[in-house]
Amino acid sequence: MPDVLWTADEIAAATGGQVAGDFAATGVSIDTRSVERGDLFVPLVGARDGHDFVPQAVANGAAGVLAAKPVDAPAVMVADTFKALEALGVAARERAPQCKRGAVTGSVGKTSVTRAVEAGLRLAGKAHASVKSYNNHIGVPLTLARMPRDTQRAVFEVGMNHADEITPLSGFVRPHAVAITTVGPVHIENFPDGEAGVARAKAEILAGLLPGGIAVLNADNRWFDFLKGEAEKVGATVWSFGEAAGATARLTGFAVEGEGATVSVDLRGEALNFPIRQTGVHWGPNSLCVLLMLEALDVPRETALAALAAFAPIEGRGAEKTVRIDGGAFTLVDESYNANPVSMQAALKTLGARKVAGRRIVALTDMLELGEDSARFHAELAAPIAAANVDMVFLAGVHMKSLWEQLPPTRRGGYAVVTEKLTAELAGAIRPGDVVMVKGSNGSRAGALASALAALDLGERV
Repeated sequence: MPDVLWTADEIAAATGGQVAGDFAATGVSIDTRSVERGDLFVPLVGARDGHDFVPQAVANGAAGVLAAKPVDAPAVMVADTFKALEALGVAARERAPQCKRGAVTGSVGKTSVTRAVEAGLRLAGKAHASVKSYNNHIGVPLTLARMPRDTQRAVFEVGMNHADEITPLSGFVRPHAVAITTVGPVHIENFPDGEAGVARAKAEILAGLLPGGIAVLNADNRWFDFLKGEAEKVGATVWSFGEAAGATARLTGFAVEGEGATVSVDLRGEALNFPIRQTGVHWGPNSLCVLLMLEALDVPRETALAALAAFAPIEGRGAEKTVRIDGGAFTLVDESYNANPVSMQAALKTLGARKVAGRRIVALTDMLELGEDSARFHAELAAPIAAANVDMVFLAGVHMKSLWEQLPPTRRGGYAVVTEKLTAELAGAIRPGDVVMVKGSNGSRAGALASALAALDLGERV
């Protein structure tokens, strides 16, 4: 039986609420679709009022409700369920003073780095982490509220679309260590000064850093000096990673070997070589970021290296699938979770570096939230496509038309404004031995394209 996470009295004490029916909860949920037996259900008020779903939550097994309106269930009554969720998160943090907490942000790679850090924390002991990409004003306090009181280490993903969003989230977590994977042209349509605004927004993660905390920063990023300065303003110790001379963890080699790679690093003057289950070139610096974050959270090095050796690509972020078709099979590289100019170039560089039996094919959908420079950012992908020796390019979306116009006819595979209308043409072009990479922003439905290609597998049609 799961351990009790919160009693009704504890919830009331944390939130200033009143108990209306005793209960004990083993988890916390804000969505009836994911409610598990024993959960505390927190009905938030947004486009829909979550209180309307309380009967469904109880039917699905919720033990009690954190409610702002009368409900037909054991409850703790509060004035505002969102504020109460925040308070519950803070209480969870305060009742676990032994827990070392880390927070990760960045324009690219924050979810994968968070997941890899989590893998190391779980090998080291009682750990807690964000699920999925719960990195916003709801996800961060929810993740905190779910943290058991005996947690030894935790890592939180922190994201943003606008300025002043990360500061309160960092204040909730109060991390002992933070990492900024990189800063690039992501969400720049929301910042009048473009990438400089993004850099300032990412630096907000330093706001909640505990005194004497550690900031892990990308030494190769153009904003490193700025971020280092911001970290020093709050008294942080800066550890850096990348290929730059003087980096705390300096990348000296990255060799792809089969379904993984060997990373070489100079770590404070000590030469190390270690295997990872990743082939993306961006995993050279990413692995060093993970290594430093785990060190900052008191994870032994051998445990950190074991976690990196076992950590597999995440679905939608480089996961590969062998798809059987008539006459053989092709390799599907699923990079469909999200895309921006930085991650696009990294993915294309990785594709160009791998050995292929057939052709290199890419299917790309629109990159979003790039503002007035969107056409330029899309068109500029023609150069890394050429450098990667891509044989055929399939594009979908109104923004990708700018790239289509830059491609030579020999590389043009197909173009459609609507992603789903590209599927049949792309599927018909694939041959055994090909490597097909799908990448695009979540909102441009790259995932639907990747799923359609995965469904071509003859082995799935039994």
